[in-house]
Amino acid sequence: MPTSRFVTRLNEQVGNELAAHNQYLACAIHYDAMTMPQMAAHFYAQALEERSHALMMVQYLLDTGAEVAIPAIEAPVSSFADVVAPVELAWEQEKRVTAQINELLVIAREESDFASEQFLQWFVKEQVEEVASMADLLAVVRRNAAALESIEEYVAREGGTPGDDPSAPRAAGG
Repeated sequence: MPTSRFVTRLNEQVGNELAAHNQYLACAIHYDAMTMPQMAAHFYAQALEERSHALMMVQYLLDTGAEVAIPAIEAPVSSFADVVAPVELAWEQEKRVTAQINELLVIAREESDFASEQFLQWFVKEQVEEVASMADLLAVVRRNAAALESIEEYVAREGGTPGDDPSAPRAAGG
């Protein structure tokens, strides 16, 4: 059973993941309104991935007999100045989530909570991929801010939708 300190922090992280879901949804809607279907689809998929991360954490809490307490979340930023701003925000968000996951790992180690530490390893790996892919997308969007078709072609070519990872933790409701 995870310690109360870890459970409290993991419940907070569930809220962070749901906030990320809402933020990516707002980014997707921005690109949809700009008639950029590839970018919109990419961010709609990212939103679902963040929701899935939250549900993986919920399932872990359920599996370990810990209390699940979904926290309130703030409204996302939903107005953006240009095509670059949502990706900049997403990149910063991924770096912030990486720090949050690392903080959870520190707590698990300090509490000698080996099961929770093992559970978090998938998220550590996932965040490396998320930060790198968002950094790449940001570079492309900055370079092609005046050529929206080039951004759309890049996202289409890179295949912006995540696939199923058999090593991923099980998600609640899945």
